[in-house]
Amino acid sequence: MGRIIGIDLGLKRTGLAVTDPDQMIANPLEAVGTDRLIDYLKDYCAGETVDGFAIGDPVNTDGSPTHTTAEVQKMVKRLNKVFPDKNVYLIDERFTTSLALDAMIAGGASKKYRKEKGNVDKISATIILQSYLEQKSMGDKRQ
Repeated sequence: MGRIIGIDLGLKRTGLAVTDPDQMIANPLEAVGTDRLIDYLKDYCAGETVDGFAIGDPVNTDGSPTHTTAEVQKMVKRLNKVFPDKNVYLIDERFTTSLALDAMIAGGASKKYRKEKGNVDKISATIILQSYLEQKSMGDKRQ
């Protein structure tokens, strides 16, 4: 079994998280420039067995698309093209940023650490990936 990479896609920066090889635990990985995301993933996949990607699906609270929904859809198509042997799962990412900030505060992260946006992105990606793992354990895989 390979790892799953969680993706919190942003217009400038993207947060990444990764599971252990048994796909039990999600951990923060990296925050990379969105323009370098595919190259980063190619390098990562060259060194690790990766089964797929869980990417945050941005929707408003009423379920309507957000200003970044189209970008995520483009990235899903690109991931499917570049990594045809890997599954891509769309995961509802509503409230992940506020959940990430709450988790950082609860974990005792300093204000300086929380202000570094890459850190929030990595934690948001971890929450997205954890949501995927929970859905998977309940048998609710979405593509």
